[in-house]
Amino acid sequence: MLRFARQLSSSRHVLKGQNLTEKIVQTYAVGLPKGKIVNSGDYVSIQPAHCMSHDNSWPVALKFMGLGASQVKDRKQIVNTLDHDVQNTTEKNLTKYKNIENFAKKQGINFYPAGRGIGHQIMIEEGYAFPFNLTVASDSHSNTYGGIGSLGTPIVRTDAAAIWATGQTWWQIPPVAQVELRGELPHGISGKDIIVALCGIFNEDQVLNHAIEFTGGSLNKIPVDYRLTIANMTTEWGALSGLFPVDQTLIDFYHQRLQKVGPNHPRINEQRINELTRQMDALKADDDAVYAKKLVIDLSTLTHYVSGPNSVKASATVQDLSKQDVKINKAYLVSCTNSRLSDLEAAAHVVCPTGDLNQINKVAPGVEFYVAAASSEVEADAKASGAWEKLLRAGCKTLPAGCGPCIGLGTGLLEPGEVGISATNRNFKGRMGSKDALAYLASPAVVTASALLGKIGSPAEILKEEDPAFNGVSGWVEDVPKKAAQASAEQTGPVEMLKGFPSRITGELVLCDADNINTDGIYPGKYTYQDDVSREKMAEVCMENYDAQFGAKVKAGDIVISGFNFGTGSSREQAATALLAKGIELVVSGSFGNIFSRNSINNALLTLEIPALIQMLREKYKDAPQELTRRTGWFLQWDLPNSKIIVTEGSLDGPVVLEQKVGELSKNLQEIIVKGGLEGWVKSQL
Repeated sequence: MLRFARQLSSSRHVLKGQNLTEKIVQTYAVGLPKGKIVNSGDYVSIQPAHCMSHDNSWPVALKFMGLGASQVKDRKQIVNTLDHDVQNTTEKNLTKYKNIENFAKKQGINFYPAGRGIGHQIMIEEGYAFPFNLTVASDSHSNTYGGIGSLGTPIVRTDAAAIWATGQTWWQIPPVAQVELRGELPHGISGKDIIVALCGIFNEDQVLNHAIEFTGGSLNKIPVDYRLTIANMTTEWGALSGLFPVDQTLIDFYHQRLQKVGPNHPRINEQRINELTRQMDALKADDDAVYAKKLVIDLSTLTHYVSGPNSVKASATVQDLSKQDVKINKAYLVSCTNSRLSDLEAAAHVVCPTGDLNQINKVAPGVEFYVAAASSEVEADAKASGAWEKLLRAGCKTLPAGCGPCIGLGTGLLEPGEVGISATNRNFKGRMGSKDALAYLASPAVVTASALLGKIGSPAEILKEEDPAFNGVSGWVEDVPKKAAQASAEQTGPVEMLKGFPSRITGELVLCDADNINTDGIYPGKYTYQDDVSREKMAEVCMENYDAQFGAKVKAGDIVISGFNFGTGSSREQAATALLAKGIELVVSGSFGNIFSRNSINNALLTLEIPALIQMLREKYKDAPQELTRRTGWFLQWDLPNSKIIVTEGSLDGPVVLEQKVGELSKNLQEIIVKGGLEGWVKSQL
């Protein structure tokens, strides 16, 4: 707390024009030059308050030990939980679980065994993720922490191993989108309805790889559980974080939490809560904070929304789907998204609206309804409140507190031809079982009503109520002031360059004109698990699944430029190392898949997002014959000390076609690149 208070004190005078995301990063960034103010686009080294890993803790431990590390840097920073495959009692899985537990005990790491609950829920219940802190996890749903005002963002396993060994890793501060939740929710409409509606309305990657900050005049009326659900599914919306402000509603939540954990909890206690109250008004976005874009949704226009089938980008009202008579086979109330006490109680109200256990609505014949609490604590609370008993009497099948069918593990997966409706976060094809099944997402109340009806339907059909009047959801994009985000180089002078690090990176732009080039297109999957592939072979097959002519057209020293969401798909590191083997040191795109971005820096491949440049090239070649890979004759110069790119035509000395500020490549990040990537840097630190 002292470290935070010290940083906060200076921020009142220095950190002008920052949004809340930037302010939290400012607090947890290390190695900044004196007076440096961080902004979106900057690469920074971060020392997160906490780092969680779950069933992947053993692969992280193997990577950690492979780096030559023997003792974690800060045992209080690390949290291990077991939650993903808790139904798996095979010898292999139990051995892995025992390895994780033994490692945690040896290192003095806080460890939570299978059955305690889902890691993200534990991080909140136990106060690791806490308002105004930066907490990461080697899991994509660490965005959840934003629901309690903690900047939560995912990392990959190499990052986790680096944090274990050195206490820190790197992050490029993303562009920040402001999402205003305007108006008030109609009765019975939940946080899940909000985020499903947002994913369906703004379904053209408007927030891809952005940090999101939620604002709105009536946020204080949105319960914390709803906020956690919304923040959780900003992952599916494409964002890297989803941050709610710290307000009195959240302070009240912690006072209630304090009554639950008692006065001597190491992280949730009266002192920290009182400190939050003092900080609440001081640490918030500045009036002149810069946002990349602003999206608005009018909550008063919402009704129950259902996502799918098999896509979060498609959504419909439950009333429309009910008319279509979509029969279901399975229903799920599980996962880190919607298995908290309020979710279970919402489901219990649908199965037993009168509270009389002799008047229970039963699960429809032929439907299996699976329920698992987010944690053992939540399950105990649900039993104490009577919600658990109501669900059991309705015919629900209970599962251990953990992930399970949400990620296609354990009991109750979708079979070919089946239809399921779930209160989870993802309904990708094959995610919850067979690729030949259909999966829908909805709120706990809608999932429960559907299980009782045997088809997708509204709680109102069970409760004999009227659904909120609905004339179409109102959501729109608002113009943001055309303030150029002042690159920090203008405020603090040129970036200091390491001795031997190039001050300029130059090369001809080679255009691969496609969006969503996935990692299989960059490095064919058939080579992924061959451990003896030579560097020469990697260079030869680089991008061959995208364009067989790529190898002949591209030479070492070129700069590849592509469309949006470059490097989407699986997390294979070879997508980055194959480009390096080809002699490509810099890739430019409209945007990158997040895991590709992290794997790139972790392997010393530089990346730049310059949407304007790809749009200019597409305009230039819009009438030209199609070429998957095209030499452009445009040359890019990246002036690293001044954080600026210049694009010229014909040669490096030709006429300028674009000049633009970019994020700083900090000295800390330069060290990682010089050492050949994050693993090399960690070894040098050890």
